[in-house]
Amino acid sequence: MEYRDLEKVRSIIDNATGLPVGYAYDDLVFPDYTAFIIQFDDTNSFNFFCYFHEDCNEKETLFKDLSNACLQQKCTLTLKGEFKLEQKNEEIALQFI
Repeated sequence: MEYRDLEKVRSIIDNATGLPVGYAYDDLVFPDYTAFIIQFDDTNSFNFFCYFHEDCNEKETLFKDLSNACLQQKCTLTLKGEFKLEQKNEEIALQFI
């Protein structure tokens, strides 16, 4: 089983945006409001991936702030793309674009 440092990601998100983590599932971390998602990089524990919601208007600013917060934690952030969420009955479907 892969160790994932959720506290480090929580700290990065909080320092960069002031947002709390709303939900974490497997290798994905969702802050409140879900403007972006942080994904653990299972091949490099000092790197994380970032996806932005397709409707997010502040991608550049948020990515810069998150990247700076990562550098303070001695890790890196890689921009991977966008995602969208769709309501399917009582479930939410996550689709990477």
